[in-house]
Amino acid sequence: MRAIHMRLSSSFRPILLLDFVVSCSPPPRQFSIPRRLICAAANGGGRSGSIVAAPLVVTEEDFQKKIDVNPPKGTRDFPPEDMRLRNWLFNHFKEVSRLYGFEEVDYPVLETEALFIRKAGEEIRDQLYCFEDRGNRRVALRPELTPSLARLVIQKGKSVSLPLKWFAVGQCWRYERMTRVRRREHYQWNMDIIGVPQVTAEAELISSIVTFFKRIGITASDVGFKVSSRKIENIPIDEIKKELGFTGMSEDAIEQLLQVLSVKSLDDLEDILGGAGEAIADLKQLFSLAEKFGYSEWIQFDASVVRGLAYYTGIVFEGFDRKGKLRAICGGGRYDRLLSTYGGDDIAACGFGFGDAVIFELLKEKDLLPELGQEVENIVCALDKDLQEAAATVATALRDKGQTVDLVLENKPLKWVFKRAARVNARRLGRWFGQCEGVVFR
Repeated sequence: MRAIHMRLSSSFRPILLLDFVVSCSPPPRQFSIPRRLICAAANGGGRSGSIVAAPLVVTEEDFQKKIDVNPPKGTRDFPPEDMRLRNWLFNHFKEVSRLYGFEEVDYPVLETEALFIRKAGEEIRDQLYCFEDRGNRRVALRPELTPSLARLVIQKGKSVSLPLKWFAVGQCWRYERMTRVRRREHYQWNMDIIGVPQVTAEAELISSIVTFFKRIGITASDVGFKVSSRKIENIPIDEIKKELGFTGMSEDAIEQLLQVLSVKSLDDLEDILGGAGEAIADLKQLFSLAEKFGYSEWIQFDASVVRGLAYYTGIVFEGFDRKGKLRAICGGGRYDRLLSTYGGDDIAACGFGFGDAVIFELLKEKDLLPELGQEVENIVCALDKDLQEAAATVATALRDKGQTVDLVLENKPLKWVFKRAARVNARRLGRWFGQCEGVVFR
């Protein structure tokens, strides 16, 4: 008899706390598994549940069934051809970040659940992959990177000198409805500047994204940036939106909302607001800096851009495809009061997040994805099995010089080796007859 103990729980859907006791009996080879199942209530905060006893019989035939070879719903495999494209994209993310003087950081994929609930509120629970670990701690797979950034900045405290210019490329998990460009896991590129209160920080971040777009062949006619500010507070947009749900709402309120949301000019906005002070000044400075950075044709003012996260405190921006077929490509803004959410001292900060899903769709649509095949500098083969050890010595010598080598590990005919060389785009073929003879392909 063997006991298997697995303890998991979920806060957003009915799964799982299982205790298995497995016993084996003689033929007909059946396994009797008394099962205790605690189901978390999806709409009850995920903490309470009911116990259901359900005996489970597993036969030998069950063990012989073929498992589902597809990845879990909403996730992806990355075979070599897809991995080459992913690395190509990520290398551009990282190279642009380094061009702008940013340092790379990373955080645990698994964080405490409270880290995300503190920032986004209880409503985030339904989108978290979260559970209780064996130490009875509530943990979650990260749905985004910014809370981890805030945690690390607070942890480092005064041991680091401001400003911080950090970037990360990490996998994020979010249980939500899937679409063509929305999965339950994705990779995200974040760049953040901590300790700079001036609009120059936002201008630099947008410049870095424009640089990235240019490197991969995207132009200002393909994408743009909508820019606004969360400091425009004397227009009660949230209150007006609430009024839309009630009968007898003010027509003036509706007209005001539509008027503001249709504004595409800073001058027009200034006329409507009667001079909004700091917000207008920040936006004007950003547009002036955009001209100096050389990307003024990429950005436009749009008062409807507020971004979905409440912690933004100033300028916000969103990258979009000009054909309007895709959701936002990227987005970010200023979040000067985020650190106090976690008990730290507030520090001026801004940043952006850039996911991998939408940009891949855009590159496909524009036919801009590169064709990336495997590339190997050398193929080394022995045409006699007695010379395999000598071929291994040659391969090692080439690798010691920093050259890539595909060593043919079996005794294959030369015709097969030539086909292999073409398939991996090898530059040279080394054939071992007792001495090495080289064939240069290119």
